[in-house]
Amino acid sequence: MADHEDSTPSPVESMMEKISEKIHGHDSSSSDSDNEKSSPSAFKAKVYRIFGREKPVHKVLGGGKPADVVLWRNKKISAGVLGGATAVWILFELLEYHLLTLVCHCSILALAILFLWSNATTFINKAPPHIPEVHIPEDPVLQFASALRIEINRGFTLLRNVASGKDLKKFLSVIAGLWVVSIVGSWCNFLTLFYIVFVLLHTVPVLYEKYEDPVDSFAEKAMVEIKRQYAVFDAKVLSRIPRGPLKDKKIA
Repeated sequence: MADHEDSTPSPVESMMEKISEKIHGHDSSSSDSDNEKSSPSAFKAKVYRIFGREKPVHKVLGGGKPADVVLWRNKKISAGVLGGATAVWILFELLEYHLLTLVCHCSILALAILFLWSNATTFINKAPPHIPEVHIPEDPVLQFASALRIEINRGFTLLRNVASGKDLKKFLSVIAGLWVVSIVGSWCNFLTLFYIVFVLLHTVPVLYEKYEDPVDSFAEKAMVEIKRQYAVFDAKVLSRIPRGPLKDKKIA
């Protein structure tokens, strides 16, 4: 009888066992759910994108009509813009036309046509041509000037940070970029360089959007190789450059 009473668990012990079972059961279920969440099938692995972007190309370019033109959403408008830029480049570069001469000749032609048309309507009994009043709105001009001011100040800030000597990697990158631009500038004049950039702006983004995955995969491999080569260059060259005791000077 005594043995039977000893083997029977007390109500307190049975309650503690139930609580421990619930705790362990909750832990196991939560760990299972965590494993499911952390499993590769639960979420898509983060894909490498150029410049670490997370938005589509259309959003990166600002969206709206300018991005539509650059990405050839409307082929007629994009082709017209590119054709107009090509015509301007041919006029000024190949035909060696001057901007002031072109503006004067176009103004003379337009004014002569409108003047003759306005006077001819009195003889042919037709309504004179409607010449619209052209006004430049203030808000777009102010927005453009504000955006240009912000970008110029950002460029000055970048140059100041580079010249301060705090980031050697950024300094070398800027120097290499300016050196490449100087070489390209020696090959052609400013108008041709501007036209080349304009054509690249209307071709590279649309091609990148079309072949986005293989380009990003190649860029990832190239970035890994560049970082590896830079690490070797840093270990063999940059780390051996003597630097002054900047901390001591600041403390003094």
